[in-house]
Amino acid sequence: MTPQSLMLNFLGLYVFGRDIAVYSGSVIDVFARVDVSEEAVRSTLTRMTSRGLLAKHRNGRKVYFGLTPRATEVLRDGEQRIWQRGAVNRDWDGTWTLVGFSLPEGRRGERHDLRSQLQWAGFGPVQNGLWIAPGTRDVTALVESLAENVTVFTAQHAKPTEASDLARRAFDTAAIGARYQDFLARWRNPLDAPDDLARQLLLHCDWLDLVRQDPHLPAELLDRDWPAIEAEQLFQALATRYAETATPIAEGVIESIAAS
Repeated sequence: MTPQSLMLNFLGLYVFGRDIAVYSGSVIDVFARVDVSEEAVRSTLTRMTSRGLLAKHRNGRKVYFGLTPRATEVLRDGEQRIWQRGAVNRDWDGTWTLVGFSLPEGRRGERHDLRSQLQWAGFGPVQNGLWIAPGTRDVTALVESLAENVTVFTAQHAKPTEASDLARRAFDTAAIGARYQDFLARWRNPLDAPDDLARQLLLHCDWLDLVRQDPHLPAELLDRDWPAIEAEQLFQALATRYAETATPIAEGVIESIAAS
């Protein structure tokens, strides 16, 4: 877990939606619980400010950090992935979004960037130059600069192609499942940490990183014992527990001011 990933999850838990700015010393105190040094915290705050994710506020000699509109959008996306989209896709209508592209060798860098962005957006390569994702996906922002070289459409599979075969061809389902198994192994028993505030932060960071890597494949195309089902239930149970036990700790540690 990088300091920035931890920072975004901390901000999502205790700053997002509150119109406040938090004292840098409070952040250092919280992050000491998860073995992140003061130097790393200050460096992360500075870097995120320079990237337009945080706004600096001063109150006397103290420095506080609040969210920018850009950070708010990032955190809203994380909240939707965790609590609305979830880890298990039970609403698939049989549609696939397909992105076909052809870029010459001289544009290798653009081709690499497009593949990386498609992967981040939940697409997988079904064959050379053709990537797919379940459901209807809006990829306008990803491909608009390459419009002449990219074709986007939605479709449904047809015999002899099976949807489950498409999913396994385009996505490494074994690796995805293994990541959920790793999550279960880490969190079935209480994590060794100073307190539940630390556990809450680590839990949310671990889970959000996991669901961001998940292409959200339809449950009907996967094994009945798909580990994401149990992992999501465990996450939700722990998140509910830590919301109760970590909040009093956070209230005693986090110093804030109004951001506006």
